[in-house]
Amino acid sequence: MSSVLDATPSATTSTGAAGDPVEDAVLAVCRAARAASRSLATATRARKDAALLAVADALVAQSARVVEANGRDLERGAAEGLAENLLDRLRLDVDRLRDIAGAVRDVAGLPDPVGEVVRGQTLPNGLRLRQLRVPMGVVAVVYEARPNVTVDAAALALKSGSAVVLRGGSAARETNAVVVAVVREALVAQGLPAELVSTVDEHGRPGVQALMRARGLVDVLVPRGGAGLIAEVVRSSTVPVIETGTGNCHVYVDAAADLASALEIALNSKTQRTSVCNSAETVLVHAAVADAFLPPLLGAMAAAGVRLHGDDAVRAAAEHLPGVQVEPATDADWAAEYLAMELAVGVVPDLDAALAHIDRWSTGHTEAVVTRDLATAERFAAEVDSAAVMVNASTRFTDGAQMGLGAEIGISTQKLHARGPMGLAELTTTRWVVTGDGHVRP
Repeated sequence: MSSVLDATPSATTSTGAAGDPVEDAVLAVCRAARAASRSLATATRARKDAALLAVADALVAQSARVVEANGRDLERGAAEGLAENLLDRLRLDVDRLRDIAGAVRDVAGLPDPVGEVVRGQTLPNGLRLRQLRVPMGVVAVVYEARPNVTVDAAALALKSGSAVVLRGGSAARETNAVVVAVVREALVAQGLPAELVSTVDEHGRPGVQALMRARGLVDVLVPRGGAGLIAEVVRSSTVPVIETGTGNCHVYVDAAADLASALEIALNSKTQRTSVCNSAETVLVHAAVADAFLPPLLGAMAAAGVRLHGDDAVRAAAEHLPGVQVEPATDADWAAEYLAMELAVGVVPDLDAALAHIDRWSTGHTEAVVTRDLATAERFAAEVDSAAVMVNASTRFTDGAQMGLGAEIGISTQKLHARGPMGLAELTTTRWVVTGDGHVRP
């Protein structure tokens, strides 16, 4: 699939190139979003929640309209050879729309982060200090064939008091156009500006380049998509970026694991849904349990339709398993984010070797350990340098909704401001409010 980006843009300021109609149009969208964001700066939680519930209701009521547009995108994507995992991300039906609307309602039910006192104190001189959560202002999101992100981003931005500008990519252009229209109609019906949710899809690849240069109008940009898209946004944007990451996620089955539980966790991590960044791509097995665990693991994965890659020990274990074929694992396999029914499997002599393997190949997203040994679990959680660590649980739980955050705008694998699932708090910034009684500095 082609990226929403093309060649690296030249650096310019947010004033844009003189006479560039795309630049002018995108900056106009961003200015309108910035003006609209002021309507949420003092909005009560009740008003924001009412708007979100109206959006959820509208998505359900207009589901036929959305599904029809999505069908056109799917038909075009299939004709253009879009990979099956990307078609799965793109696909919307009535059930998925109902789930998406449910996520919006979940966001409405969450506490409002705006106004939360992060910390505060009274100084010896009597000055009263409070650090408060406040809206970011204008959030931009650049993503690919994921129309659910259109709704998630809008819901989280609205609840956290910000406007959002979206660039959703050509694969989902008809779906996103209808979804944005439905959301804007619901906002207007609630007396809020339509410009709180905007898209620059119509401006194509030059539009996203202009969006990345809208520093001063857009406060933060979040890329969601493949490694190429994320890397190019981080490299090219003059707008501050929160980097979301690819997911080369690991499951380590320890010598002290409950093997029945480990099998369920490994299968769920790999096969529950493969086209997402929290799907497992590698399973590492302690040598002490390899003879007992590899046959059921490989057999179950093969039966589920998973293409297997393994080291010498794994391939030897598969030799006498009917219907199981294991290809030699290469460095490319250990590094791969397959996003498909493929899995790399390796045997490691101990926990140190598992940690070393993960340290070399992980993208810093999610790692899981299956063990009944508390010391192993604690050491794994302390030494793995990833945004999320699962202990005796599937990697698929690295998800805003599953973690009780409501919808998420992405999984951050960086270490500044936000890390892991990005919910409401991560879409706010803070402001210091200092209250005195005629204080002057001596």
